[in-house]
Amino acid sequence: METQTCSVSSCSSNFAIHMLFVCVIIIFSSSMVASANFLKDIDHTWGGGDRVQILNNGEGIAIALDETSCSGFQSRNQYLFAKIDLQIKLVPGNSAGTVTAFYVSSKEEFHDEIDFEFLGRVEGDPYILQTNMFIHGVGKRETQFFLWFDPTTDFHNYTILWTPFHIVLSVDGIPIRELKNNKEKGAPFPMRQPMRIYGSLWNADSWATRGGAVKIDWTKGPFRAWFKNLRVDGCLWSDGNSNCTKSSTSWLSSTLDNESQQHMKWAHTNYMFYDYCTDTKRFPKGLPLEC
Repeated sequence: METQTCSVSSCSSNFAIHMLFVCVIIIFSSSMVASANFLKDIDHTWGGGDRVQILNNGEGIAIALDETSCSGFQSRNQYLFAKIDLQIKLVPGNSAGTVTAFYVSSKEEFHDEIDFEFLGRVEGDPYILQTNMFIHGVGKRETQFFLWFDPTTDFHNYTILWTPFHIVLSVDGIPIRELKNNKEKGAPFPMRQPMRIYGSLWNADSWATRGGAVKIDWTKGPFRAWFKNLRVDGCLWSDGNSNCTKSSTSWLSSTLDNESQQHMKWAHTNYMFYDYCTDTKRFPKGLPLEC
C-alpha cells in the first residue's frame, strides 16, 4: 500500500523448523471468533465529525474523504494469523483519484502488510482492485483485477486469510490470490509480527487513476465508502504473546482444494490484467523468490 500522509530467522535443523510449525498449530488450537462492533472494537485513525458515521449501533461504519482530510479506522486488537471478512460498498459515481482500502498491517521494525486497494474510477469505467503485500519491509507485490460486478451498488465480501502456510485473498468467496509460504526457496513470509485490521479512504490522485493522469474532482465530494459485518476468526496477540480463548481451526488449511483452485484460475483468466510475478521488465535481474 502506498504511504498515506494522512495519516525464522533460519533454524539450525529440520527439527527446529518442525517444532516451529507445531507451536503455531498449538496456538491455533484456541482461537477467537468474533463479529467486531465498530463502536467497541474499532478506533478512528483519521477523520472526524461527519466524515465518520457509525451505522446500526456499531454493525457498520461509513467514512468520507474531502479536501480537508481522509478517514480511516483500525482494530483495537492485534492478531498473529487470522481469517478476516469485511463487507464493503465503494464510492459511487466519479471516484477518480481516491483509494478505498481494507488491509492488515504490522507496527514492528520490519513492515508486514496485506492489502485490498480499490482504485477510484472515472464514472463509467470499471473499478480496479489492486492487491499488494509488504513482507519484511519490501512491497512491490501488486496484482490488479477488474471486478465482475459493480462494487458501488451493493455490499460485497472481501476476505483476508493469513495462516502459517499461505495467504489467500478472496472476493465473495472466490479466491483471487494465493501466496504460499515457500520457505524452501528462501522466500520471505509474514510469520512473527502481529497485525491490526485497517480500513481507509484517502487521496491517491498522484497514481491511482490512469497512472495519476486523472485527479480528484472535489466538486463531486465528499466521497464516501461503507463497511459492515467485520468478522474475525484469529489468534489474539497481547503483551508479546498469543491470547486465544476459543477453539476454531477450520480455516487453518495448508492448500486450496481443487474447486477453489479452479475458481482462482477463472478469476485470473477473465479478470486479472497485471501480475508482478510475470513482469520481467520490472525485475530484470530475476523475479522475486516467491514467484
